[in-house]
Amino acid sequence: MSVVALLSVAPVVEDSMAAEVANAVAALDEFDVSYETNPMGTVIEADDIDTLLAAVGAAHKAVDADRVSTFLKIDDKRTRDQRASEKVAAVERELGREARRER
Repeated sequence: MSVVALLSVAPVVEDSMAAEVANAVAALDEFDVSYETNPMGTVIEADDIDTLLAAVGAAHKAVDADRVSTFLKIDDKRTRDQRASEKVAAVERELGREARRER
């Protein structure tokens, strides 16, 4: 089984959030997860939901602010193992088909 999630953790401030976001992402290194950070959040993969939720909790707690906003979207596909890279590849294949149809 694999669990894929989109995580966004940020302090509620007017200034730059980069340092605190970096703290949240760095907290993920303590867990058996893989992740990729992008401009809107971090995609996390774990083998099970318990590992994922523990990592997310640590990321949330790593932000040192009076107020922290955390968004979490989980895809817990229980019927088969599917990695985030496979999901992206499927969309890219479809985009390739669309480009061929337009020619």
